[in-house]
Amino acid sequence: MQNGSLLATPFLTLPVDPLGERGLLGVAFDPNFATNNFVYVYYTATTPTIHNRVSRFTANGNVAVPGSEVVLLNLDALSTAKHHNGGALHFGNDGKLYVATGDNGDPDNAQTLGNPFGKILRINRDGSIPAGNPFVDRTTGVDESIWALGLRNPFTTAFQRSTGRLYINDVGLQTYEEINQGKPGANYGWPAVEGPSSNPDYTNPVHYYAHNGACAITGGAFYEPDVLAFPSGHYGKYFFADYCAGWIRRLNPETGAVSGFATGLGGPIDLDVGPDGALYYLARGSRLVGRIGYDISQPPVITVQPKSHTVGVGQSVTFMVGASGSTPLAFQWRRNGTAIAGATSASYTRKNVQLTDNGARFDVVVSNAFGRATSDGALLTVIQDAVPSATITKPLAGTTYAGGNVIEYAGTGSDVEDGSLPASAFTWKINLHHDGHTHPAMPATTGSKSGTFRIPVTGETSANVFYRIHLQVRDSAGLTRSVSRDILPRKRTITLATNPTGLQLKLDGRAVTSPYSFVGVVGIQRKLEAVSPQVSGGTTWVFQSWSDGGARIHTIRTPGTNTTYTARFVAQ
Repeated sequence: MQNGSLLATPFLTLPVDPLGERGLLGVAFDPNFATNNFVYVYYTATTPTIHNRVSRFTANGNVAVPGSEVVLLNLDALSTAKHHNGGALHFGNDGKLYVATGDNGDPDNAQTLGNPFGKILRINRDGSIPAGNPFVDRTTGVDESIWALGLRNPFTTAFQRSTGRLYINDVGLQTYEEINQGKPGANYGWPAVEGPSSNPDYTNPVHYYAHNGACAITGGAFYEPDVLAFPSGHYGKYFFADYCAGWIRRLNPETGAVSGFATGLGGPIDLDVGPDGALYYLARGSRLVGRIGYDISQPPVITVQPKSHTVGVGQSVTFMVGASGSTPLAFQWRRNGTAIAGATSASYTRKNVQLTDNGARFDVVVSNAFGRATSDGALLTVIQDAVPSATITKPLAGTTYAGGNVIEYAGTGSDVEDGSLPASAFTWKINLHHDGHTHPAMPATTGSKSGTFRIPVTGETSANVFYRIHLQVRDSAGLTRSVSRDILPRKRTITLATNPTGLQLKLDGRAVTSPYSFVGVVGIQRKLEAVSPQVSGGTTWVFQSWSDGGARIHTIRTPGTNTTYTARFVAQ
């Protein structure tokens, strides 16, 4: 982007694995970019195995120099889990490059120095290991870069330039979202704890919040611009966002006080402070880059123009606009310059369009107490063409799944004018729905009428999940029809018991007291651990055996029937 406009030519194009949360994960500019033109990228490489990589590229104006890639750090090969890659990439005040990595879907990764997952890594600009890294005497290879551990999915981080303070935003599982202060050698406790802990071995978060409509802390930035656009009381404060809740809040690092700042942002995933002193956010749900300025008398500004649409007779069409300015903002949509009664929100849906709407232009006037702004006109093209039909024939309605299953998907599409539509007209996409949000399971893929998708056995362990398969067909006139089908998981109850009862176990690295029951998705891997030795009632108990014959620490796949796993102990 340059001067507020998206450039037609990408700065860099990389071959990546795009499945799930893989792909382009982080970008950072060298502190001396003005003289060396170095740009650092954290991405999911595809060779020789699928793994995450940090590389350096050299910029030439608005594009990267071809062949300028210098690989600095290759992480271990990724498992079949397609989420929890972390992604934050920033230079600290010490000139070192800090890389935030997720646990790769295995919580125990976060507590071992034997791999780089669930960590903050620290390297020199040339990829070498800084002498001051805290675990260099206990690790080898890439693991020497480990600077802190015990993280689940640190999607975003931020440095405060005035102090060198590092804040790490760690996405939680079911209970809390955390902001942790980066410290060399710190252990933030995942998977043993979410939020604060009384265990002195773990570093507690500086702030945490519960999942009350929230689900993922996904953006953070300290407000310390060269140009101060907000009141001076904002200087030095930390802004952070939540993806599901769609809000931005403000944290005072000195007092810990938190206050609201902005709402209704449509899935924010990143925050940054611009050179103009405004706060910018990237909204995945709204598909826009938003700007928040500060002016008690700021007139409206159109930030996202309405798009033109082509539809068939009888279809519906929705126009949307983005705007900023002092609140409250008022909206009035117009058709060919005439106000439309009741069309007074940021979007306008026109139902059952007819040929009389062909060629009409729709714009919107946005106003507040300090002025008004009129959007560009969006052209509506209505054609006398039937909308294509689309049907998902596989999987059948009511299909359920277990981890490891291969799901076949297939569909048909036809059009009155075109007849049976070719494979090139089909686009498939699959999302994993978890609680109130989604994870991409298969990116939009065009060019086939059928295919297969394997349900992972690792990764998300929650039972509150399902997959939604989307099919869109497009005819030669550009009209589309979209349909979807949900497949639900088969679930069973697992009980963890001990003999004698009441002893401690671990499930996926998290401590539980027996007996403990939970619902799991059939076929999904879970890690069981008998804590040994342990003291209870003044007696020391030592693990003897599991009822399924597994080792003290072993992995199971959730069975197809309700099952109890009992760990037997003997007194020492």
